[in-house]
Amino acid sequence: MPNTRLSESRIEALEPRKAPYDVRDEDLKGFGVRVLPSGRKRFFIHSQHEGRRLWKTVGDADAIGLDEARRRATDLLAAIRHDEAPALPEEKLFEAVAEEVFSRYGRHWKPGTLKVNRNYLRSTILPRFAGMNIADIASKDVQNWFASLHATPVAADRSAPILSVIMRQAEIYGYRPEGSNPCVGIRRYRRKGRERFLSEPELRRVARVLESHEDRRPCHAAFVRLLLLTGCRRSEIATLQWADYREGRLFLRDGKTGPRTVWLSSPARAVLDGLPREGKWVFPSPHRQGPVSATVFERFWHRIREEAEIGDVRLHDCRHTYASIAIMQGETVTTVARLLGHNDAQTTLKYAHLSDHSAREATDALACILGEGQ
Repeated sequence: MPNTRLSESRIEALEPRKAPYDVRDEDLKGFGVRVLPSGRKRFFIHSQHEGRRLWKTVGDADAIGLDEARRRATDLLAAIRHDEAPALPEEKLFEAVAEEVFSRYGRHWKPGTLKVNRNYLRSTILPRFAGMNIADIASKDVQNWFASLHATPVAADRSAPILSVIMRQAEIYGYRPEGSNPCVGIRRYRRKGRERFLSEPELRRVARVLESHEDRRPCHAAFVRLLLLTGCRRSEIATLQWADYREGRLFLRDGKTGPRTVWLSSPARAVLDGLPREGKWVFPSPHRQGPVSATVFERFWHRIREEAEIGDVRLHDCRHTYASIAIMQGETVTTVARLLGHNDAQTTLKYAHLSDHSAREATDALACILGEGQ
């Protein structure tokens, strides 16, 4: 933190950076100005009291002048020296509250989700809000931040719920007034979806290619078939245990949205019944204890799609194909949401825009896979 003799002209010349930074005053120890990425500048005091570091915003630089800020800071610092600090409202900086939320609330997130959320916190949220008092962040601040991310809509849409959780928990912890979440009303960016589903010719080509790999890689082919026949996520099938398969159903113990039951069709049960039962895992790793890494199946899928001439189709699009067919075959959005393990049925609505003709083609082709592939 650089120290300098603060003056109106020097404060005016301070330029914002990607991260907040402080400039401390040489004349008054514990007094300084913080420059936020938004360009706002705030006078502050920073001192010690009974072993605790106290931080207090004195005022915005665009609202009070340097002389008034220094006078207020002098009074506050004197109050601390005379043991009057407990009467002063201690501020909570955003980054401190965010870390507390991740430590206390983070147990509700799966490890992978926690890691992704922390990455977005570090790369997208902290650069704008670090250094701000959590109670001072208003809807306008959030709206301006969200608008500034228009060039990266995916990052914006994924970061906004994380920021909302931080603000909601800040209310619960008593750092913000109840019902003051400034993220309420933020609308996600409209962006072209990546959803892709397999057409009839594509499904037929996939069926033929899978059959050609059946003898050499039966487990790999079975994996792809199960994705198409169940609509499960890649990780849910890759980590499947034989104990999870009973009574004609899959009892997923730890899916993305928690435990759930997957009802299996006859062809899906035939795929599972045709696999060897060696150990606890349906797809055991030949090199270590545990299941095969999902990346192994990802590499296999890359080969399948090249041979089937569907280079733009992701493995996850098997799930999209399943969902789209179910929607267009007359299943309700609520039912399909349960089949897919969606907590929010709104997530399922993105599959409903496909044409009846395209869905019918996919349905007929999928029936071929179920019959010819066994």
